[in-house]
Amino acid sequence: MLFAVLFTDKPGQAALRAEHLNAHIEWVAQHQDCVLVAGSLRTEPEAVPQGGLWIVEAASRADVQALLQTDPFWTCGLRAGVEILHWSKALEQRVLV
Repeated sequence: MLFAVLFTDKPGQAALRAEHLNAHIEWVAQHQDCVLVAGSLRTEPEAVPQGGLWIVEAASRADVQALLQTDPFWTCGLRAGVEILHWSKALEQRVLV
């Protein structure tokens, strides 16, 4: 199953995010078999991220929850919240980029 995972960061935590960014990116790369797409969410391209979005392939919502709890951004306390939604991809012929 596919899931859209929306993260909200705690406000005012740009330094914490920067401190753990490399570990987070390495973690995402190590989990690219199930984290198909990942990236930050911002109000403007140059703004500090306010959260993130992942597209995850997993057997269940519980598996997604267990996975995200191992992410350095989660373990360092950056995340204020998360929403895990089932995602139905339209236009199956389109490849995720």
